Formats: sequence, structure tokens, C-alpha cells
Amino acid sequence: MKKALFALTALALLASTAQARTWDEIKKSGTVKVATEGAFPPFNVLTGKVLSGFEVDLANALAKQLGLKVEWVTAPFDGLLIGLQQNRYDFVIASHGITPERRKAVDFTDPHYCTGGAIVSKAGGPKTAAALKGKIVAVQVGTTYLTNVQKLAGVKTLVYPKDTDAQTALMTGRAAAWVGDRFTGLDLIKAQKGLQQGDLLFKEQIAMAVKKGNASLIKELNAALAKVENNGTYAKISNKYFGQDIRCK
Repeated sequence: MKKALFALTALALLASTAQARTWDEIKKSGTVKVATEGAFPPFNVLTGKVLSGFEVDLANALAKQLGLKVEWVTAPFDGLLIGLQQNRYDFVIASHGITPERRKAVDFTDPHYCTGGAIVSKAGGPKTAAALKGKIVAVQVGTTYLTNVQKLAGVKTLVYPKDTDAQTALMTGRAAAWVGDRFTGLDLIKAQKGLQQGDLLFKEQIAMAVKKGNASLIKELNAALAKVENNGTYAKISNKYFGQDIRCK
């Protein structure tokens, strides 16, 4: 986590002088390059060569609204914003919570969903922040979940490169609890018997990340997001994965 935070700080101080592609340049090319992790079900999942998930469907819908084709890129979560600064892609959609630290390195669109960091444990396990004291908690590197768990006194963390690895640590007994996205937690509970969801440690807004200063792309993404939210497309995608509308209200 320290390494990830250092990288973000370095990016904020030593941002690439090369300019990101503007909206006009993207529109002229006909293709927008989008990055995600591909290892965070049900939001973005890479199975073989096929990407799926709520955020993948949403980004494809935004591109369609904008009259663009999508070129997808996958990368480890803690390297996604670094790649954005290096102009490897135009924007990132990978469940990044909006934080002051991240705002120093990148710009965010309007939120595309609201969620929180949930505690998941086996039946009889910890369900509250207080109950985590003295326990081992599995969490993914470079995330707001790790940052918030580290604020709790007396809690030991097992940190993994992928959220699915952190989930496995809970299920195999290496950790007493997992902390991650509340909707991912609900999905996990449906798939695995004997698990329970406890309290939310915090709430957060999730947004797409764009290279700092790329105002023209931010404007178009926000306009497209508003349109798919208003024409029923967003609700259809959200209900497909969650059985509810998860936009911020």
C-alpha cells in the first residue's frame, strides 16, 4: 500500500508533460481506449479473452452513446492510474473510489455508482469494526478498503494483489474477515454458503478516472453517463448484475 501511495504522490508531483488525447482527437480516431482490472467481479472480469461485468457493459454503453468503438486494456489495479498518467489509455473504469489523494493524481468523472466497504465473514465471525480488533482481515492492495482497515486499532491485514485472492483467504480460514465492495460482498455470499455480511466501514462514490486536465473528455463522459442514466440503459445494466439500481442518489 505504501508503494501504491508513493506512486500516486510521485505522479501528482511529476505528472507526464505529454498531453492525453483530447475529445476531438478521440472522436476523430473513432476508438476510445479504456482500461480496467478484469479481476473484480461482478464489476469487471476477464475470463479467457472475454471481458464482462457491470463496468464493462457501462463503458461499452457510454462509447456507443458517443459513437465510438472501445479498445480494452487490462492491468493490475494498483498500476491503472499510473498507466493513465503515461497515456496508455484514455480513461479508467475500475471501481476507483474518489479520494483526496487520488484527486491529486487524476481527474474524476461524475460518480457511476455509490457503495461502501463491507465486512464479510463466516457465520459467527466479526461483523462490526469493533469486532475486528485482534483479528486478521484480508484486503486488496492499493484500495480504499485497505486504507480504511488500516485506520482500525489492533487489526492485522493480509494484503493481496487481487480481490479474489483476498476472498479466498477468508474462505480458507487464513483471515477472519474480508473487507471490500458491498456489492461484491453480496455476490460472494450468494456464491459461497456460510458467509455473512456485516457493517459498512465507510461509504464512497465510485467514478471513472481521466488524466488530469483532460477537461474535454470529462465533459463528454459526464454527458454520456447522464444520457444512459436517463434513457433506461443504466438501470437495465445495473439490474442485470445487482437486481437494483446502484447509481448515487
